Amino acid sequence: MPSISPQEQQTAILIIRRDNIGDLLCTTPLISELRKRHPAARIDALVNSYNAPVLDQNPDLNHVYFYTKAKHRAAGETVPGVYWRRLMLMLSMRQAKYDQVYLASDGNIERQMKLARWLGAASVIGFKPASGEPPAGLSVQIARKESGHEVERCWALLAEFAGAETPGPMTLRPSVGQAQAIRQRLAALPWYNPEKPLLAIHISARKIPQRWPVASFVALMQGLHERFEAQFVLFWSPGDEENPLHPGDDRKAAAILEAAAGLPVLPYPTAQLAELTGGLSACQTMICSDGGAMHMGAALGLSIISFFGNSDAGRWFPWGVPHELLQKPSRDVTDISVDEALAAYEGLQARINR
Repeated sequence: MPSISPQEQQTAILIIRRDNIGDLLCTTPLISELRKRHPAARIDALVNSYNAPVLDQNPDLNHVYFYTKAKHRAAGETVPGVYWRRLMLMLSMRQAKYDQVYLASDGNIERQMKLARWLGAASVIGFKPASGEPPAGLSVQIARKESGHEVERCWALLAEFAGAETPGPMTLRPSVGQAQAIRQRLAALPWYNPEKPLLAIHISARKIPQRWPVASFVALMQGLHERFEAQFVLFWSPGDEENPLHPGDDRKAAAILEAAAGLPVLPYPTAQLAELTGGLSACQTMICSDGGAMHMGAALGLSIISFFGNSDAGRWFPWGVPHELLQKPSRDVTDISVDEALAAYEGLQARINR
């Protein structure tokens, strides 16, 4: 094995990505490459409490710092308490004395830049702003990519390295306990057959134009079972759809389960991302709308059929896995037919099996 210099052993790198779940997962190929290039360095990440669980089992990170946004605070938490804990977090990070800080968002990096300066980072790598002068202290200014997948946009931060390779897959690993939990539940079901396809059906979507109707999900599941003997795990975000902070799909799931009575379906509401990661890990293919859950499925290696509404499919398609995208000119997923979804599944399986 090549020797590791004392300087390399002392190198400390921080990646800041405080966006949504999909954005953070699209940063994991960059994190993996940094670990490959700095095998003995301390590599940490700063994220938020909402997306942090997707890094829980990440093998390329030494530590994950996360803070809570005021809008995501738990019941009983006060806004002053949230900000006090954030201050304590930043003080502990300052003691790490980072050599390099990567600002992985290509949006407004002014606030991230202020934090990097306050941390006393020796070098800060980030994207040039679309207009105006870059923030003071940006050591390495990378031209942002105007097109391509979000993984490739993050990967552009490696432009300082000569000969950076093509981005690899995203990284997401379930905990042993969560992976075992769904397998035990499946094994106890009288209808479960491990020789038949097990499909993840995820019905929740944050944006209204991304929400496929109940009747469409039911008809699709019936068609998939009749034609391919498919079995299903039905995933959704639990709760009431009228909850302004954390809307859920309990009523939608209940309607689907009632209409799909007689089909082999395991209901699997997931209040925590770790539950969703574990549940998806047992499936082979995922059918869902574009969103964080779709990127989780792709990061776990599932083949994907994705319904795209008003989001940019070229930037957010499932990275690194076989997939089929369905997007209509109306940019509303309700216009995607069941027949189109069935044909997409058939075409996807044909490509995988040839």
